[in-house]
Amino acid sequence: MKLASLKSGRDGALAVVSNDLAWFTPADAIAPTLQAALDDWERCEPLLRALALSLETGGLPEQRFHEHEAASPLPRAYQWADGSAYVNHVELVRKARGAEMPESFWTDPLMYQGGSDGFLGPRDPIPLGDEAWGCDLEAEVAVIVGDTPQGVSAEEARGFIRLVMLVNDVSLRHLIPGELAKNFGFFQSKPACAFSPVAVTPDALGDRWDGGKLHGAVETTLNGEDLGRADAGVDMTFDFGVLIAHAAKTRSLCAGTIVGSGTVSNKGPDGGPGLPIAKGGLGYACIAEVRTVETILMGAPQTPFLKAGDQVRIEMRDHKRHTIFGAIEQTVVAL
Repeated sequence: MKLASLKSGRDGALAVVSNDLAWFTPADAIAPTLQAALDDWERCEPLLRALALSLETGGLPEQRFHEHEAASPLPRAYQWADGSAYVNHVELVRKARGAEMPESFWTDPLMYQGGSDGFLGPRDPIPLGDEAWGCDLEAEVAVIVGDTPQGVSAEEARGFIRLVMLVNDVSLRHLIPGELAKNFGFFQSKPACAFSPVAVTPDALGDRWDGGKLHGAVETTLNGEDLGRADAGVDMTFDFGVLIAHAAKTRSLCAGTIVGSGTVSNKGPDGGPGLPIAKGGLGYACIAEVRTVETILMGAPQTPFLKAGDQVRIEMRDHKRHTIFGAIEQTVVAL
């Protein structure tokens, strides 16, 4: 089952979308918004599934689904907790700036609480106040959970995953060092991010979902050129069960909480930094990692961060090359 929020008011209008993302039918008779459906999931889920089946079999009126008319599946959320499950990414970034890699990073996930009071739509522009801030894309995977109790185990946590999405977690790289130096976490360096046009139930992902990880290439392009095709199921040190359990260690998570994976990142065949696509590698899911590898191999970064006019696209396709979540496609615009 695939769900979307069509742009309408602050929280969107819930719609069920066909598997091929060609058609949709309004779901307002079941729940007005996705958050309302998540709040009453036991009642709403079977009704939404019945609606999805009718849509696939032509049993009800259908309308064309246009991705640019979709907001992020949750246009705003009660909570957005982003992890860093691909420790290879963390290790590379720290290595580039000469920082030691604590052993605990391999056993205890990193996580920060991002702003969730308003997300960008998947085709909305990325507003940038100053190119000197070092604007970067980050291609990630995220899940939306139902009501999750405090102290849940990683195995139990996987059962609370309701929906899976892709993310562009926008980062302002040159603001990060100053904020982290205050020992109080991210704020200004993490502006609004965007999620894929549809959120997908785990069962609809088939063999792309193993219960805790999404498998497949996250296709990332910059200005029409391939930036990366890193596989989300490879080199993920902490799966979503572990990330959710980490977030719920000291508090319960309400329905609609979004948990992110952090930047998808793969190692090279030799265990070292991955190679660019042009050199036969899987490339990268963010510019910071490109610059990190350039620093390690060439002594200094060569690739600039995003500037006004740059276009970013993030997508995942199935085995037949059909889009699964729709595409996040954004252009950077100067404020």
